[in-house]
Amino acid sequence: MNDMNILEYKGYHTRVECSLEDGVLFGKIEGIRDLVTFECDSIPEAEAEFHKAVDDYLEFCAEVGKEPEKEYKGQFNVRIAPELHRRLAIEAFKADVSMNTYVEEAIKEKVEGKNKTELHFHIERPKLAGYDFAGTMVNTSKMRAVSYGAKC
Repeated sequence: MNDMNILEYKGYHTRVECSLEDGVLFGKIEGIRDLVTFECDSIPEAEAEFHKAVDDYLEFCAEVGKEPEKEYKGQFNVRIAPELHRRLAIEAFKADVSMNTYVEEAIKEKVEGKNKTELHFHIERPKLAGYDFAGTMVNTSKMRAVSYGAKC
């Protein structure tokens, strides 16, 4: 996914796409059930046309007395394998939380990049002919490579 093609305005998002066949750029407001689209002929117009589409949508909703849809309501359905569902229920039970809370925390960790293990290396510089870089004689038998893992 190319984040450079994504625009945000007043809490609404779009991905600007290109139709080579029609020679236009286009997009739609993502995350709502209403269909709100825009199209334009050039890159400089894309952001302005998206803003206009959002403003027109909000104006239309006000005119007809409809509450504009919000992009995301915090609810979605997920279909998973029955065995994974069973394991999820057991783990949530063990943690004394609901499955919703357990899943929310797992998604939060994934989205925020937690629980990734990074490996860092530190290699001590070899001493030149038994001397350190300040010209002091050193014991070269203590040179070693050290590695360690850190949970971030």
